[in-house]
Amino acid sequence: MNPASVKPPVLDDAAIVEELLADIGRLPPPLPPEDGDGGERHLGEPERTPFVSNSVLGLLVFLAAETMFFAGLIAGFLVLRHAALVWPPPFQPRLPIEATGINTAVLLLSGFTMTRARRAIRAGSQDGLARGLGQTALLGAIFLAVQGYEWTRLVSFGLTVSSGAYGATFYTLIGTHAAHVLGALIWLSVVLIRARRGRFTAWAHAPVVVCGMFWYFVVFLWPVLYLLVYLR
Repeated sequence: MNPASVKPPVLDDAAIVEELLADIGRLPPPLPPEDGDGGERHLGEPERTPFVSNSVLGLLVFLAAETMFFAGLIAGFLVLRHAALVWPPPFQPRLPIEATGINTAVLLLSGFTMTRARRAIRAGSQDGLARGLGQTALLGAIFLAVQGYEWTRLVSFGLTVSSGAYGATFYTLIGTHAAHVLGALIWLSVVLIRARRGRFTAWAHAPVVVCGMFWYFVVFLWPVLYLLVYLR
């Protein structure tokens, strides 16, 4: 028989599909996908999320440094105070304890309104978030305004930075805290503007969280300073 006269078998469509499926079955199984750390993650395994987000972790490190900074200022204040024979020194104006006590309550109330704002956005209420942040910003501005008014009165009564250790430690410690409140208020105002534009949701509001953490820091640091500087 002439080999050239032998025709190859003709495969119909069903046979072609069967051969393709058989070839696919002989292929090696695909490798499992890799996660972000280079390790293997099997199909169906839930994605691993960090326990603390990068923004929160970064702010915690910053607040730890700020805590040590204020601890150093407080330690220096206590050393100078206990080294003095009389505190406050004679012929120096006394600090406004009553007015500052009311102002302390104002700042503590701002911590409560910040908590309400964070609860509102976790519940998905953008209006509640904007309202709570606005109230917090208003109370913070009132606190700074009262502080500024009292400082102008103290300066007019003769208490200045150059009037001795009493004035120097007062304006250094209390003024540094006021600068932090001002920074927190500016940050809060930016977050408030974004909140009124509807930029945050119940699942995405990290700027509100970190701003609230810094606000809590300046709020709850103030009673410590009020007790040490004004009441003792």
